[in-house]
Amino acid sequence: MLHGQFIPAAEKDSRRLFVVLHGLGDSPAGWNWLPGALDLPWLNYLLVRAPDEYYGGYSWFDYPHDIAPGVHRSRKLLFELLDDLRAKNFPADQITLGGFSQGCLMALETGLRYPHRLAGIVGISGWVFEIENLLHDLTPVAKSQRIFLSHGHYDPLLPFAEVREQAKKLQSAGLNLTWHEYPKEHTVHGTEEITDIRAFIQAGYAGKSEG
Repeated sequence: MLHGQFIPAAEKDSRRLFVVLHGLGDSPAGWNWLPGALDLPWLNYLLVRAPDEYYGGYSWFDYPHDIAPGVHRSRKLLFELLDDLRAKNFPADQITLGGFSQGCLMALETGLRYPHRLAGIVGISGWVFEIENLLHDLTPVAKSQRIFLSHGHYDPLLPFAEVREQAKKLQSAGLNLTWHEYPKEHTVHGTEEITDIRAFIQAGYAGKSEG
C-alpha cells in the first residue's frame, strides 16, 4: 500500500484530485509548494510517497540498474491506489495523475495502462519505460487520455533529444499528447511551466460536472 499526504481543496466537497508522484530521492514534502503555485481552489492534492527508501528520500524503482521489477511493482501499487480512490468517491475522470522524473515515468506507465479515463496525465522531466511494450499494451481508453509532457533543453540527467523522440513516437501512435520544451535543466521551469500545467489541468475539467 502506498502512503501520501492529502491536501484538501479550499472549496469544500470538491472531488477533483491531482495525484503527484515525486522523483528519485525526494518525498511528498518536496512538493508541498505545488498547491500554492497552481492556485486552483477546487483541486485536492495527494502527494504520494514512493515505496523504496533511498538515501533519506524515496524511489519508485532501482535506478540505474534493472528498473523493470520496480517499475512493474510500482505500477501495480498505483493501480491499487487509483482503484482505492475511486472507491472513496474520487471518480477516475476527476483525477489528474502526474509526476516528475521517476514520477513522470510512473505516471505515463500507469495512466496509459489504466482501464479508466483520467482527467489528464502530467509528465515533467521524465522518460518512457520500454516504449514499444507500452504502445503494445495501450488500453482501449489510452488514446482518449490527455497527456502533458515537458522536458528541458539542458537536462543533464535525461538527454532532451531522446525524450523528444519518445514524445514524437507516442504522438505518431495516436496518443493525445501535448509536448512542452523549456530552457531548463532537471527541474520545473518556474512560472512559465506552472502556467502551462495549470491551463492543462483546468482544461481537463472544463464543462465536466463533479461525479
